Amino acid sequence: MHRSPLLRAIGPVSVALIVLTGTMRGDSPAPLAPLQFLLGEWEGIGDQAGATGGFTFAPGVQDRVIVRTNYSNTPPHGGTPASRHDDLMVIYVDAGVVKADYFDNEGHVIYYSVVLSEDKRTITLLSEPVATAPRFRFIYNLLKDNSLSMEFDIAPPGKPDSFSKYVEGKARRQ
Repeated sequence: MHRSPLLRAIGPVSVALIVLTGTMRGDSPAPLAPLQFLLGEWEGIGDQAGATGGFTFAPGVQDRVIVRTNYSNTPPHGGTPASRHDDLMVIYVDAGVVKADYFDNEGHVIYYSVVLSEDKRTITLLSEPVATAPRFRFIYNLLKDNSLSMEFDIAPPGKPDSFSKYVEGKARRQ
């Protein structure tokens, strides 16, 4: 069978495009798969100051990202007025590395690298150190009762590994 020079030239290009399209679509194993235990609606539990809140982790962009939306309501206390905090975090893969970008109603933007523990029950989000700014660490830990513990830590400028606990809490799946 005789093939024209044009068909011979297009053949390898077509195969390359098919392979590239499959790779871009995510037909290979998903790096976000180990984070699936976070998916769902969560309600904060056990706050002694009367704060309420919750968050949702949901897949997005055809399972290419995980989107977390979060809120907390703090009642008035000791002369401080009631407040509400809202934030959004998008977890994604960039060049094979799992990352997360955080945005809140106070104007904060934090860029994290994401690390999963060997037992696949703890996720640590760690911001890059910047000499003139605080460094942040956020830890999610899936507990044996399937609740989730959370800890948010801050390291002062110039001391990127000297973290102090800023806030902690627990949540249960709804």
